Amino acid sequence: MTKRHVSLPDGAEAGVRGFIDEVDERLSSDEDTCEVVRDVLIDLHGDREAWEAWQDGESVSRAERVRLQGYDPCNATLESEYYAEKDEDRFQRSKHLQWLWRQFDATPMADNVEFALRFRQMLGNHLFAECGEDCRFFKGISVTYGHNIEVGDNVVIHDDVHLDDRGKLTIGDRASISDGVHLYSHDHDIVDQTAVRNFHTIVEDDARVTYDAMVRAGCRVGENSVVGARSVVQGDVPAHHVVVGSPARSVRVKPGWEEAADELEDGRLPDNQDDREIEYDLPDDLEQFDEFQRDLRPPSPQH
Repeated sequence: MTKRHVSLPDGAEAGVRGFIDEVDERLSSDEDTCEVVRDVLIDLHGDREAWEAWQDGESVSRAERVRLQGYDPCNATLESEYYAEKDEDRFQRSKHLQWLWRQFDATPMADNVEFALRFRQMLGNHLFAECGEDCRFFKGISVTYGHNIEVGDNVVIHDDVHLDDRGKLTIGDRASISDGVHLYSHDHDIVDQTAVRNFHTIVEDDARVTYDAMVRAGCRVGENSVVGARSVVQGDVPAHHVVVGSPARSVRVKPGWEEAADELEDGRLPDNQDDREIEYDLPDDLEQFDEFQRDLRPPSPQH
């Protein structure tokens, strides 16, 4: 074993358990999620006195007003809020929970590992479509929506990972996602980058995606496989294989798993992205706009 058990002092443990249970109960109730998130963030950031003074009509500077208003997720926007195809009803609650996740990471408490892992596990139970038991979510994890993510049991996701669930993202039991990894579930058209296709991206049981790697939308990282550091996965990684490089290729099968692993010609990963595309319809009354305002017509032939 490479880890040892660590516990907080009894007094600190009681405080952590009581706080997490209280937030969990409020998020599980019929109470407005926006108000719960606002209250929790005000207290975590130590701004209760300033908040109540402002609510009582005391004057505050413009900067202080922006800060106090910002604890309420209804007064903030996220990048994913602008995506035309998102599920508006599901997004509203996901946005509020995602705001709590992100702003919690901005507090000193986010570095208290014993507290922070348990707090994010509790939030994951509310934010994700499915969240297994005994997961370990470290600092700086970002998601697109949250509600299109399924996470199995005993999953570990390390610092500064991006989980793109613009399509759908599934992470299996005991999977390990290392620092700086990006798992994508959407692609942009080569000619018109405002045209987006969404996919189901899968990391299967016991797979490891190691430091700073990227998995393209619609790929599957197979059971018990390993994606090497800074690799770019653009196809399906077979179970028990080790892949490295950009684009990633299989370089070996994990020792002891040779008989269980499929052979792979030339180490090239098969591309099954199209089989995992998630179709979507845009609302009829949507006012679309091209943020780049470019002319995408090919140039006229020169004579």
